[in-house]
Amino acid sequence: MKKWAVLTLAVATATTLMAADGAALYKKCAGCHGAHGEKKALGKSAIIKDMTKDEVYKALQDYKAGKRNTHGMGALMKGQVANMSDADMKAIADYIGK
Repeated sequence: MKKWAVLTLAVATATTLMAADGAALYKKCAGCHGAHGEKKALGKSAIIKDMTKDEVYKALQDYKAGKRNTHGMGALMKGQVANMSDADMKAIADYIGK
């Protein structure tokens, strides 16, 4: 019984940390996109709070791969996501996307 309780606590803690990671990672984005993704970055981009999790994740992947240049933001965003892992991009997508 104790092992099961410890495992349940570990899973719950890991889930909480993942959610916190998305919020922490998003702080880097908030300067341009707003605290809740409500702003057009540099007056150009889409409002990201209206995007789904899948759309946010795909956009981040495509920016990193140099395949996306929406609103002329490709080079800037490629630099912003260059050091993000796949897990980082998923955490941000889960945090900001619908």
